[in-house]
Amino acid sequence: MTDSIDTESDTVWLSEDDLETVRGRVPMVYVEAVPVRVDELGEVTHVGLLLRGRPDGTISRAIVSGRVLYGETIRQALNRHLDKDLGPAAFARVPASPVPFTVAEYMPNPTLTGYYDPRQHAVSLAYVVPVQGDCTPSQDALEFAWLTCEEASGIDVSAEMSGGQDRLVRLALAHCARLP
Repeated sequence: MTDSIDTESDTVWLSEDDLETVRGRVPMVYVEAVPVRVDELGEVTHVGLLLRGRPDGTISRAIVSGRVLYGETIRQALNRHLDKDLGPAAFARVPASPVPFTVAEYMPNPTLTGYYDPRQHAVSLAYVVPVQGDCTPSQDALEFAWLTCEEASGIDVSAEMSGGQDRLVRLALAHCARLP
């Protein structure tokens, strides 16, 4: 008789204490999604950004981001975070292949990689995800806004983002040949 392993992602959440312990010892796996609107030719016309309150009390613009849970596929994690942050009527079209446009490595030391997370070392797979429906910010998001490619890659929006996510937005736009 073999023991079965429970891979249901919603039954294996770590307690806050356990999560803090693991974050201090093991790189965490994340997915990040840059929501975009595309025209009839499939070219990116707008980038969607959230406005979020941060643990330190500041407010910043952000892309969709979150952990991959144990037993959860990358596709499932992307869909879960897109639904959670943009609402179920967003109709995000997660890519058929789970190949990211880049991999970002967040570190607790802001000088190492340009991607910064004071809580942990995290490896993040980043995707450009077309969104067709209406986005309604949920959970900890205060607002959601569609910006033109020029606005999203501009210095004013970069100043409103933290942790290096402004770099990910510019990389996403460059990946789609839409960086102004």
